[in-house]
Amino acid sequence: MTPFHLSITATEDDIDELGHVNNAVWVRWIQDIATSHWAAIAPVEHQNAYVWVVTRHEIDYLRAVLPGETVTGRTWIPDAPRGARFDRHVEFTGADGKVRVRAKTTWAILDKETGRPLRVPPEVAAPFMA
Repeated sequence: MTPFHLSITATEDDIDELGHVNNAVWVRWIQDIATSHWAAIAPVEHQNAYVWVVTRHEIDYLRAVLPGETVTGRTWIPDAPRGARFDRHVEFTGADGKVRVRAKTTWAILDKETGRPLRVPPEVAAPFMA
């Protein structure tokens, strides 16, 4: 498993009344890094045939991120899929090297044409397990 990385800088729109990145923004960033990983690795024919949906998020908020701060997100898929689902791990680290947020999300694959879940085809999982 080779981690995928994405840098994100917090904008004023990402900040809540406490002066740091809002929890809902973290969920969006988790989705952004996951979909960016899919777009970067999956062949076009897979991207055209399938779509992923989140079925569960587990998020640990460890340290605040302030306006203008940049975090580096790192995501990976540690284990082979189970049926239609697999778990994805995500960590966002600040410039100081400290983890700000850690998450485990569960995703399910859907056939774009039918909208129905299906077992993750081995050829779809393979590029993410290398």
